[in-house]
Amino acid sequence: MTLTTVRRLARGLWGVLAGLALALTVPVAAQPVKLGAGAYHLSPQGADKSVPRAPYRTEAMLKRAAPTSQWYSTLAFSPKPEAIFVQPITVKAVPAGLEFALPTKEAVSTRRQDVEIIYPHRDPLLISPVAFEPGKAKLANFDDWSIDISMANGADEMLTTVARGNPYASLRVSRGDLRLRLPAAGERLHIGLDARVLAVRVGSKTYAAFGPTGVAWEAVSPSEWIARLPAGKGYLSVAALPDDKADTLSLFVRHAYAFITQTRVAWRYDEADSHVETTFSASTQVMEGPDQGPLLGLYPHQWFRNASVETQLGASFDTVRGKLRLLAAPSFKTRYPFKGFVPHWPAVGASPRLAELKTVMDQDLGTAGRDIHRQGRSAYWAGKGLLRTLKLADVFEQQGDLASRDRLIDMTKKRAEEWLGGSSSRGYVQRDEAMGVVSIYPDEFFAVAEINDHHFWYGYFIRSAAEIALRDPSWAARDQWGGMIELLIADIATTERGRSDAPFLRNWDAYEAHTWANGIGVGEFGNNNESSSESINAWVSLILWGEVTGNRALRDLGIYLYSNEIQAINHYWFDIHGLVFAPEYKNAEVSLVFGGMYRHDTWWIDDPRQIKGINLLPVTTA
Repeated sequence: MTLTTVRRLARGLWGVLAGLALALTVPVAAQPVKLGAGAYHLSPQGADKSVPRAPYRTEAMLKRAAPTSQWYSTLAFSPKPEAIFVQPITVKAVPAGLEFALPTKEAVSTRRQDVEIIYPHRDPLLISPVAFEPGKAKLANFDDWSIDISMANGADEMLTTVARGNPYASLRVSRGDLRLRLPAAGERLHIGLDARVLAVRVGSKTYAAFGPTGVAWEAVSPSEWIARLPAGKGYLSVAALPDDKADTLSLFVRHAYAFITQTRVAWRYDEADSHVETTFSASTQVMEGPDQGPLLGLYPHQWFRNASVETQLGASFDTVRGKLRLLAAPSFKTRYPFKGFVPHWPAVGASPRLAELKTVMDQDLGTAGRDIHRQGRSAYWAGKGLLRTLKLADVFEQQGDLASRDRLIDMTKKRAEEWLGGSSSRGYVQRDEAMGVVSIYPDEFFAVAEINDHHFWYGYFIRSAAEIALRDPSWAARDQWGGMIELLIADIATTERGRSDAPFLRNWDAYEAHTWANGIGVGEFGNNNESSSESINAWVSLILWGEVTGNRALRDLGIYLYSNEIQAINHYWFDIHGLVFAPEYKNAEVSLVFGGMYRHDTWWIDDPRQIKGINLLPVTTA
């Protein structure tokens, strides 16, 4: 062997080693995770971006899936969180402390020459610690309809609890006193009623702060007070009052020291008489005095025609959701009917228009391949196409043309498998384990960028899979495509609290009984929801999937969500009982519901047909 040959071999070996070293340092795209016949990815592919993080959570909360599409989600996602519409109050974390307000109605004329109704967070009280500067606001805990807000700064802490329907904010500070700044000079009311209480009227609104025994209220100015708290009693509650009467203040004093510590919703479907019973329970810690329990505010959908509470209701607040009526109790129940639905329209029998129907069916069958995904790129349009094609298959099935039905179902299966298979150029499913979020790419309508609309998107896929499973149970088996469908179900319908892979009922507002669409809580007027009908479609999908797969718990969950959201839609989208819409609002229905506003418009176009249609589609038997 010559020296030249040795040198060539050496150069070749070094080249191989260098190439191997380079290969080991260049990241390789991770393979998708197989789940039955489908697959999902653990990271976005190519140039696709991840879902946003939710860094403004305490260490304990970072171990749980981020609560997205909630009335308070802004707190976890934004360094400058928006106002939180608690109802009847609003709160907002600002650098100086916690703003607290009672919104009132404003009717605003729009460029559409109609009126929208707003209840803005305006002219708030400011509550701040005296002994230390508050830190960055973080979500410290969330239950079914209550949250804790931490404004810790090192070892110092100011912790606030607020709950849906509850007119109080309960505060705890680690040391020192608390300062209350009013938006204007206030008049002190009912001075002799209770030495622990500071009640003030500011303009047309009445507020009260309730300190521990031994508190000294120091007036700094007509618009500023300091609560000098006794040692070892670093707590205070603040409330908005519906009026300035002494009796009302006495009522609020009795419940001011029952600090809410946990809120829970529980549901039970009574199959025998087809009703859903929902129980709302609030646990409290009594800071001092007798245990009077909490003072809860019930929404119209909770108190209207509810014989179990009607004789116990007291004063009320005017809110964006109508009258919020007060109930002095730790729990209450609602009971709604589940009227059921059939999966498809029945057949057309003897009719002089059968020939016309046959012609239209033939036309639709001929264009079905194109119509299954006739617009848009994302899984939202794909899901709509899947369900549209299956609803067409229903017609052929009912009219006795099973061959054409099977052709449509096979078409639907193939398209669904593309999206759920993990390797299609159309799109793919991705699971973000750090956030506890399942996404379908490509992004559209900020479904990834803001974690929007998951119940809308996934409802179409789940509903379509359930319709397929009615005819072909083997396709929906867990080791085939059922595993991927159940991954989507888990994203929007996990009922176990405290999990890291998915939050409790992602889009569901248990107290207001409807869903929210925006994932990160963007907006001056709180979260929003547009298409109430697509929410209903999502819950129908759970009912059908649960029924077809024998999962009774999931079926009953779907029935609870379906039956409750129908009540909220009847009140807050259509006001069929005349209890919610302001006299200034002239439209027959609302198309966009916000935490502090309702309006007649869409996000994308000012077209009356689409404004109406967004709360009608998809038109199905449900």
